[in-house]
Amino acid sequence: MFALSARRVGALAAALMISATPALASESAEGGPPNLLDPNVGVMAWTLIIFVLLLFVLSKFAFKPLFAAVEAREKALEDAIEGAKRDRAATEEALAQQRAQLEAARSEAQQIIADSRGTAEKMRADLLAQTKQQQEEMIEQARRAIEGEKAAAIADLRKEAVDLAIAGASRVIEQNLDSAGNRKIVESFLASLDQQAAR
Repeated sequence: MFALSARRVGALAAALMISATPALASESAEGGPPNLLDPNVGVMAWTLIIFVLLLFVLSKFAFKPLFAAVEAREKALEDAIEGAKRDRAATEEALAQQRAQLEAARSEAQQIIADSRGTAEKMRADLLAQTKQQQEEMIEQARRAIEGEKAAAIADLRKEAVDLAIAGASRVIEQNLDSAGNRKIVESFLASLDQQAAR
């Protein structure tokens, strides 16, 4: 439509020029070369008519498509700008989400490290307490074993002392006394000695 109206405008302008050419030719035939600085009412009128017709034709056929094309271009640019703004907002949102996820992962890693350190300290304390308890149990067992060995050694010494005392007494008396009765007598004597030593 725009190409067709341009052809029409061109044809109309050519027709007007052809119709204005005889008027200009008759004027220049009358007195020689025309003076361009002298106002010529005919030329001014034709120029004004051509201008008005050209303005009418352009406004009727050319300006609307031109304005429509400019408006379409402006709308396309505005849509592109809006799309760019939306893309930028989406990108900023995605970046913010990635930063938040990174920060969450960083804090989670720090929490895991702190938990691992706490667990390691707890295990260390538990192992130390368990080792200390085992040491105390071993020391207590050793004490009990020593006490048992000591009691057994004292019992053996007493038995040997009783046996020696009986053997010595039987030689002194030179008769064989009842060993069970003699043993009781000597043990009661040793027990009375232990009680006196304890006082």
